[in-house]
Amino acid sequence: MNNGKRVSAITRAFEDHAVDNTKFHHAEHVQVAYDLLGKYDFIDAAAIYAKGIRALAINAGAPRKFNLTITYAFISLIAERLATNSYRDFKEFVSRNPDLMSKTVLARWYAEDRLHSDHARSMFLLPEAA
Repeated sequence: MNNGKRVSAITRAFEDHAVDNTKFHHAEHVQVAYDLLGKYDFIDAAAIYAKGIRALAINAGAPRKFNLTITYAFISLIAERLATNSYRDFKEFVSRNPDLMSKTVLARWYAEDRLHSDHARSMFLLPEAA
């Protein structure tokens, strides 16, 4: 799906499994998801993203930090925003979607206990019905 967009250095390092997990914070999660969705179709981008984040957690000695529900819900939200609007670059994307820079953005759809449950860590959970 490469649409001609260049990926950031952090995304290249992420794909090479060469990211320093101490420097990979929420903003970098957003950047990598944005870049991967510009480079691959959703299925491949989501798989690369999830596997990479899981590897980061394991390499950091904190495998329980990985949460499949958060990972898939988050990249799905970014994909939806990218599919419904056009953006020149990542800077514009962030400026028009500031809510994505909050670690609590998924609270609109998920209760805290559901989102951080053991099941949510190991499988994708849909949000509970309103």
